[in-house]
Amino acid sequence: MAATLLAQDKKEAAGQMVSAASYVQANFDRFLAELVDWLKIPSISSSSQHKTDVVRAINYGAGLLEKLGFKTETLQTKGHPSLYAEKIVSATAPTVLIYGHLDVQPVDPLDQWKTPPFEPRREGDRLWGRGTADDKGQVMIHFKACETLIKTKGELPVNIKFIVEGEEEIGSPNFEQLVSNYKDKLKSDVALVSDTAMVAENCPTISYATRGLVYFEVSVEGPKIDLHSGQFGGAVLNPALALSQILTAMVDKNGKVTIPGFYKDVANPTAEEKRWFKRAERLQNKELAFVAGVPLAGGEKGKGLIERVWARPTFEVHGLISGFQGEGSKTIIPQRASAKVSVRLVPKQDPAKITNAFKRHVAKLTPKGVKVTVKTFQGGGPAFLENPKTPVFLAAKQALKEVFKTEPYYERCGGSIFAPELFKKVFPATPVVMLGFGLPGENAHAPNEWLSLDNFRRGILTCARYYELLPVALIGTDTNF
Repeated sequence: MAATLLAQDKKEAAGQMVSAASYVQANFDRFLAELVDWLKIPSISSSSQHKTDVVRAINYGAGLLEKLGFKTETLQTKGHPSLYAEKIVSATAPTVLIYGHLDVQPVDPLDQWKTPPFEPRREGDRLWGRGTADDKGQVMIHFKACETLIKTKGELPVNIKFIVEGEEEIGSPNFEQLVSNYKDKLKSDVALVSDTAMVAENCPTISYATRGLVYFEVSVEGPKIDLHSGQFGGAVLNPALALSQILTAMVDKNGKVTIPGFYKDVANPTAEEKRWFKRAERLQNKELAFVAGVPLAGGEKGKGLIERVWARPTFEVHGLISGFQGEGSKTIIPQRASAKVSVRLVPKQDPAKITNAFKRHVAKLTPKGVKVTVKTFQGGGPAFLENPKTPVFLAAKQALKEVFKTEPYYERCGGSIFAPELFKKVFPATPVVMLGFGLPGENAHAPNEWLSLDNFRRGILTCARYYELLPVALIGTDTNF
């Protein structure tokens, strides 16, 4: 039934889109100005000195929504709070829960930014600044989709709730408890997440999976003080070398992670997924190679690029610290060495099991003469996998196709977003759709982050149209993929 009704609804789409598009065009400069003001707030959740900035970002977002008739509330946690807002238009209308986050990554290395990260600038069809793509820009897309419908139609076609997190960039350590504490408030018919990227420019994308993550710090302790390498070299094991040996032993020459049992629960993609992967392979090869600036030689040999990034687990090293870091030379055997590492997980891998297996493997690899400790960071969690063959996904596909004028792509997101899995844990019957408008080359988490303003505009129109299609999509269960 849903597929038939959606097809009939297309007849009204053209006129409705003209009205929405005209409103967006007329108000686009104001939309950007409001986004810029939000981006100027340095809401870096990993830094204690920016704790008040996270609150400032919440208050700014709340102010925009209150002007549209939303009721807002700051939801407290043991860490940073989150923004909640709701606009209930009818007791019988379906309810959409929209998730995003307003905290941002640190800006290091600062000297690589072309302009200050919290002084956004527009250059052609791009808006530059920290948080543009990840994720304030994508959250603002939904704010403005709501405004567009309210101003052009008089009211929203669905009840809408927002939960805009303040701790996503530090692994959402308190979000599970927040969802549990406020499950009645967050209950909905569909959860919508916009914190992902399209496979390439002009390639609208629906994401139905993410990889999970566990994050560690591995510390190697050697002598009680730094030692003269001439006097002790050859007698004392160097902690930096010991750490290097441990890390390099984590991945074999074929790119496979050596942790015992690591691949036990890893499932292969389905035949249909492999067709989706193949469609995106050439685009992703081009995009990722351009951004990386090096050959795409990582991961497991024998696996295609898309499968390696979207559907296979990995071990990664993020930072190394040891010994003398100053100018010139200093010949020492360092007292200590440490590394920050993580494991990306795929569906069915258990974070607790992988954590325990990693710690046992590190202990086994530790050579005599040093002491090794492993610290597990808060946050992280399992991978997420949703069924993309449901009416709400069909509606998303239709909205994207109407606005972008091309067939959407399906992807498994290689990154980690923990909200979808937490929503599914608390609300198992509620479908979770990930609809993102970022691009692979937008430098999220890196210097010179930017957002495509064309995607910002089309994202607003897509989301507005999706809200209109959802009441129809939620009537039946038929799909026509």
